[in-house]
Amino acid sequence: MPISRRIAAYQAGGSWIRKLFEEGARLANDGSGKPVYDFSIGNPDLEPPPEFKKALRTIVNDDTPGQHKYMANTGFEETRAAVAADLSKDHDLPFTPQNIVMTVGAGGAVNVTLKALIDPGEEVIVNAPYFVEYRFYIENHGATMVVAETKPDFNLDLDDIAAKITDRTRAVIITNPNNPTGVMYPQETLDGLGDLLREKSVGRDRPIFVIDDAPYRKLIYDSPKCTSSFNGYENTLVATSHSKDLGLPGERIGFLAVSPRIDGWERLTGATAFANRTLGFVNAPALMQRVVAQLQSVTIDLDWYRRKRDLLYNELTRMGYEVPFPGGAFYIFPKAPGGDDIAFIEKLKDNRVLVVPGTGFGRSGYFRISYCVTDDKIEGALPLFEAAIKNYS
Repeated sequence: MPISRRIAAYQAGGSWIRKLFEEGARLANDGSGKPVYDFSIGNPDLEPPPEFKKALRTIVNDDTPGQHKYMANTGFEETRAAVAADLSKDHDLPFTPQNIVMTVGAGGAVNVTLKALIDPGEEVIVNAPYFVEYRFYIENHGATMVVAETKPDFNLDLDDIAAKITDRTRAVIITNPNNPTGVMYPQETLDGLGDLLREKSVGRDRPIFVIDDAPYRKLIYDSPKCTSSFNGYENTLVATSHSKDLGLPGERIGFLAVSPRIDGWERLTGATAFANRTLGFVNAPALMQRVVAQLQSVTIDLDWYRRKRDLLYNELTRMGYEVPFPGGAFYIFPKAPGGDDIAFIEKLKDNRVLVVPGTGFGRSGYFRISYCVTDDKIEGALPLFEAAIKNYS
């Protein structure tokens, strides 16, 4: 076998999201002419805002020499300054450009953070349901993923997190708002998590960190802004991207923000910049850095997704599905009728409706709907969702 055994095992397990995305492509080209209702992948259907295209045209037409050269591994100073100013306003904390590392998306930010923090043999706690790639990311850096369960409403269960902390625990990853549930954690929960980790860090040579993977932090529909992990706990790093809030997933532009309240944050930022280089990212894309520097206060049209969220949530609950209310992101995570999420998604797939089983996120008995799709896809699928639950009733 020409590949490593570990990668072969990962591939065999695979990602339900990718499998279903590929199944959607196959069905769309099967020659039947029948529609496919693909809710499997969080691939924004909304084009970037007009401000993005205006900024991009300006920068592409700028003939100043050196636009595409290497820069510091942390990224352009002016881009980091713009990010720091936006974060300072959001969290009322003194972020500076030196607290920011521009990265190749949120995935790049999470990986450079783990590389900077983790020694082989340490542990990282994630909260189920969780983004499926976390296990691969964590094991990439020689650590072990430990799963804490969440409450029935998918809020963090601080008691279970406490029970999972050992002397090898190095970090807790949260995703706020969450993928796959769309749930935004209340501020009192984040404050409670901070109290817990502060207590559990006493006597350690290094504290337990929070890594907040937050690419949906600006996709909030019922509150002025997202709750703040930075305000909840001093030893926090936030990894995010502009894939969702500006509709730019293919551009792979994001950043890592290191809290100015961390004792020794300067050294930690330097370590993440070093990891940016040695993991092969080197620096975030130069062109996109210059664009997003002008767009920190801009988002896509939130009403576009809010309307889809409301339609799906109201209709699914009317049909009898149990659905935790999603305050952000663009996902809904209903309970699977009959309790077997794999069997249920197979029934839906028979009718060309593709959703992801909760098993793929570490929480069986549920399924994820990604509603960043056109309205006609949602409207066409609603009768099929209703027929499916009636068959199980």
